[in-house]
Amino acid sequence: MTYPTLHARAEAKLFEHRSCLTPTTVKKLLAAGYPVLVERSSTNPDLDRIFKDEEFEQAGATLVDEGSWKNAPNDRIIIGLKELPEEEHPLEHTFVHFAHCYKQQGGWETVLARFPRGGGVLYDLEFLQDESGRRVAAFGYHAGFVGAALAIKTWAWQLTHPNGEPLPGIETFTDGRGYYNNETELLTQLKEDVAAGEKISGHKPTSLVLGALGRCGSGAVDLLEKIGCPEIKKWDLPETKSRDGPYPEILESDIFVNCIYLSKPIPPFVDQKSLQKEGRKLSVVCDVSCDTTNPHNPIPIYNINTTFDKPTVEVKVEGNGPRLSVISIDHLPSALPRESSEAFSNALLPSLMGLKDRDSTPVWQGAEKLFTEKVHTLPGGVPKKEV
Repeated sequence: MTYPTLHARAEAKLFEHRSCLTPTTVKKLLAAGYPVLVERSSTNPDLDRIFKDEEFEQAGATLVDEGSWKNAPNDRIIIGLKELPEEEHPLEHTFVHFAHCYKQQGGWETVLARFPRGGGVLYDLEFLQDESGRRVAAFGYHAGFVGAALAIKTWAWQLTHPNGEPLPGIETFTDGRGYYNNETELLTQLKEDVAAGEKISGHKPTSLVLGALGRCGSGAVDLLEKIGCPEIKKWDLPETKSRDGPYPEILESDIFVNCIYLSKPIPPFVDQKSLQKEGRKLSVVCDVSCDTTNPHNPIPIYNINTTFDKPTVEVKVEGNGPRLSVISIDHLPSALPRESSEAFSNALLPSLMGLKDRDSTPVWQGAEKLFTEKVHTLPGGVPKKEV
């Protein structure tokens, strides 16, 4: 049996330190018979991969130059995490990454058309599903984990900086790196934050996590429990299906973490009118779901995505009550790149093992079928392969 060569490319999206393959999964793929090449980590510090080149080399991978996938033989499978740079040249290989072009996002036609123009194929990581229709790998757990962490940090910051200074960028707390080396480093820092906030307020923060039974919500709950803040309202469908929002219980907690997947229009969970009620405790909202521009956004109290260098946006609320900050970062797992990459890559591994039989493996069959369907929606029809 012939095993396709897997070529892990260096990431090109700024501030992305995660990796689709890790030394752990590379070692297992090599043991199974797959040749694995790994591009050296970018020399750009804003693209520095959390796993060093030596870690991949020690796992047995062959290191190759950054960007060498462009001139690699066409039978290699090019594996990455985030989308490719916005360029025009046709793509000839089989690619595995998040392309963000299947939901008609801005510029989707140009991104998607590059594949048929070169005879290439896209297996989009966002749409890899098992036979039950469940995604085989996702970053949801660590999105919730990091979202809750930043919510805690914001709560403590508000108390220790009562003059209204916004929470500074994450690089302030990570020696300029912009990400945490590991979970232990993050948890140690958060426990100190909680202690500082408790000293001023007299209590540890209370939280309400909506979507608590999902991947994202379970990550948020785990974070809060690990740092010793177990007073959590864990809400999911049973708590919301019998009545519509806004929900006054959200206002009764210091922190609200939204982890629901918005699939249809729903009444808001909290809105400007509900925020004006007397007795509001709520001072931090972390909208992990980030449906910021969706007209049915269930948290219509803000309208911008925040970033790791500016993590919060302040919400003006009439009347009395604490200041209110919203966190709406759409790539939260990047703040904890080692653990989030390991979890994602290990979840993806069983599917990667099936790449040698991808023409008869449901995950890859479904991914290619979806790719073909999306290509046929391109304006003007399917582009001809360029010679």
